[in-house]
Amino acid sequence: MSARYALYLAPPPDSDLWRFGCRVLGRDAATGATIEGFAPAGCTPQAWRDIAAEPRRYGFHATLKAPFRLREGRTLEGLERRLETFVQSVQAFDLGGLGVSSLRIGSGDFGFVALTPLRAPANLAALEALALAEFDDFRAPPGEAEIARRRPERLSDRQREYLATWGYPYVREEFRLHFTLSGAVASPTPLASDLAEAFAREVADPGFAVDALALFEQRGGGDFRFRRRFPLNPGSPT
Repeated sequence: MSARYALYLAPPPDSDLWRFGCRVLGRDAATGATIEGFAPAGCTPQAWRDIAAEPRRYGFHATLKAPFRLREGRTLEGLERRLETFVQSVQAFDLGGLGVSSLRIGSGDFGFVALTPLRAPANLAALEALALAEFDDFRAPPGEAEIARRRPERLSDRQREYLATWGYPYVREEFRLHFTLSGAVASPTPLASDLAEAFAREVADPGFAVDALALFEQRGGGDFRFRRRFPLNPGSPT
């Protein structure tokens, strides 16, 4: 099975925010270490591991360009060189504070819990649009199974259009930055309250600086691993 790559926003691996996200999900994507013992109110540690199983595979992150396989003729080395060039032209910026939210999954009855920005600066949407287009020539078209996994029958017409065009339905005006903290649950609001308490307790500074892009890698169908951070330019305009 060929490798997949994704462009994410992720805090530095030595930060409180990274440690919090990894503890909640139960895995550190930078080291590959399993982290046992986290359980919000009403859950045993094992029940919580089951709930967090899907996001744990991807590691703590917020998606900018969703996982993709490399197009024929493209290489990881070429992708990293493009990233090195791209980040020089993108100015770092402050996202502001993060807060715990409960979000719906498509038009279904289930939801999940995530950290989301308390405000959405315009340069966040601009960065997503730039990254989406800049690296699309590296993306191989998704196969039928990958398309089916996105549950196109639950998507809006615009989301299905984006899925066909970009391989991912939640782009451009459908994009909403979020750091996933749980898998699908029927009642995410009580869980969001418990996770908000843990977030306030464990993360002294809830702010997030968009100062680098993170490249994650999945090999052989295994878990995604943090591969490398590419610092954005602190002084050049976007």
